[in-house]
Amino acid sequence: MQKDDWTPTLEQLQAEQKRLNHRKKYRRALAGTIGILVVVAALSVLVSTVFLPVFRITGSSMEPNLNDGDIIVAMKTDSFQRGQVCGFYYNNKLLLKRVIATAGMWVDIDEDGYVYVDGEKLDEPYVTDRSRGITDLEYPVQVPDGCVFVLGDHRSTSVDSRSSVVGFVKQEETVGQIVMRIWPIKDIGLIR
Repeated sequence: MQKDDWTPTLEQLQAEQKRLNHRKKYRRALAGTIGILVVVAALSVLVSTVFLPVFRITGSSMEPNLNDGDIIVAMKTDSFQRGQVCGFYYNNKLLLKRVIATAGMWVDIDEDGYVYVDGEKLDEPYVTDRSRGITDLEYPVQVPDGCVFVLGDHRSTSVDSRSSVVGFVKQEETVGQIVMRIWPIKDIGLIR
């Protein structure tokens, strides 16, 4: 028998068909997996950009609650309540501050650094270094419509609404409410 006359047996043909079918199934499964991974990656980027942006903290104005280098997650919103931490851009730099008062509220800060909103002294357990700080406002001051009055937790070093440099923050200029710290791992948790 010569090489040109060789004819595969039925078993050989079936084995080859089985191998080709297996290869086809493997390629389909691989393509499906890659497609799912691409969709998940695209959705992750979309969610983190549009709905839950992730930021790295630079600076010390929110210490000891948020520290330089922490990585946090924000939730997009332009409606805030007193005590929430919000982020906003000032001179192309992200600033994180605590919302002290919203539109229409009156804010007063005494010489010892105690803050009063609508005549009521705030209980601020998150503040460790109470200070009036550098301010060029005449107190009491009323928060304009569509704005919030913000202060850093580290009052002696924070540049915030006490200065006309930052002033009242327009709600539509915020990047959202800071809801969670995700780094360092030992400090993962919700922001209060």
